[in-house]
Amino acid sequence: MMRQLSGYRVFWRDSFSDIEGNDVSKDVSREVSRNVSRDVSRDVSRDVSSKKKVDVIEEDLYAPIRDYLEECGFLVKGEVNHCDVTAMKDDVVLVVEMKLLLNLDVILQAVLRQRVADIVYIAVPKKGNLLFTKRWQNICHLLRRLEIGLLLVSLRGEHSFVELALEAKPFDRQRSRAVSGHKRVSLIKEFESRSGDLNTGGSTGKRIITAYRENAIHIAALLRKYESLSIKQLKELGTDEKKTGPTLRDNHYGWFDRVSRGVYTLTDKGAEELGEYSNLVQYYSNLVEDNSGPC
Repeated sequence: MMRQLSGYRVFWRDSFSDIEGNDVSKDVSREVSRNVSRDVSRDVSRDVSSKKKVDVIEEDLYAPIRDYLEECGFLVKGEVNHCDVTAMKDDVVLVVEMKLLLNLDVILQAVLRQRVADIVYIAVPKKGNLLFTKRWQNICHLLRRLEIGLLLVSLRGEHSFVELALEAKPFDRQRSRAVSGHKRVSLIKEFESRSGDLNTGGSTGKRIITAYRENAIHIAALLRKYESLSIKQLKELGTDEKKTGPTLRDNHYGWFDRVSRGVYTLTDKGAEELGEYSNLVQYYSNLVEDNSGPC
């Protein structure tokens, strides 16, 4: 490309150096400039089109996978009884299912191959932009649970290579639960902290009433009823012993305003948003008798 562009520059300099300074030269220069520009654009277009990425097909994955498995000591053959890749070493049968995308179809296919093979892998082209997504991590967890391995193939012509992303090995459920033990504790704590079933399962685009939000609503309902209360008075009226103070101080929703040390009132924003939880507000208001007040 650079040779073509250089050629145009040389042509320009040699052919029109003798008429520079003439009015004609300006017209000729403009005409040549248009022609050169058009020719260069055409050449660039041809070069770009010739460098378009060639579509990858599943067969392109076979050679790198075969070479990889042979280096691991396996004897490899393609398309044996509908298995994309079958490899054997001693009495161990290994099957690889190749796909361009890691989706449910290939996972189901791999599960079926576990009926006849000792070890099953899925092989897909490596796509760097997918490796750090939450969905990718969840799929990898599913493969671990199913004891299916994963191979990533980088297609670079003669320099293509395979990476072992997940090893096909027995899944340790106890270890998995131990690693995620804090999530189990958090789930149970949140469940037990809620006073009832306040959300509809499967809801989307709606605010979820968490234990934290429920505690804030309880405090806000009492502040609306009594205008201003201290932390001690709120606890005496039934708010959470441990969470009342932090909830007021953090003021995550912007509902509370401190009027003096340890004494809070409801903000206009809090009063307005409290209307979205009228049933829960009524429930907490009814817990306190109308004629009773804070101590």
